Amino acid sequence: MSFSEVEDILSVAAKWRAEGEQVAVATVTETWGSSPRPAGSRLAITKSGKMAGSVSGGCIEGAVAEAAQLTIASGAPQLLDFGVSNERAWEVGLACGGKVKVFVEKFL
Repeated sequence: MSFSEVEDILSVAAKWRAEGEQVAVATVTETWGSSPRPAGSRLAITKSGKMAGSVSGGCIEGAVAEAAQLTIASGAPQLLDFGVSNERAWEVGLACGGKVKVFVEKFL
């Protein structure tokens, strides 16, 4: 992921925050094996459900969005750890198995 792509997501999050939205930002911190998005990929999520960017796709993205809502409500950051076997990989959005760690924090 290029620096400008990361900056674009943070710019969107800052814009939403300036408009009065409550926002969380999720960042891929680590990958192992197959992962659709590299470390450093970001997803911004608002309390109202707006999203920009991507941390993976598939079920992982939905789970991260749900976790972001909890982080927005509580203010407590979370480190999420996703991993699947090759047999379940397609089902949850990790094309060839692998692991992904995602850090979710409230954007202030």
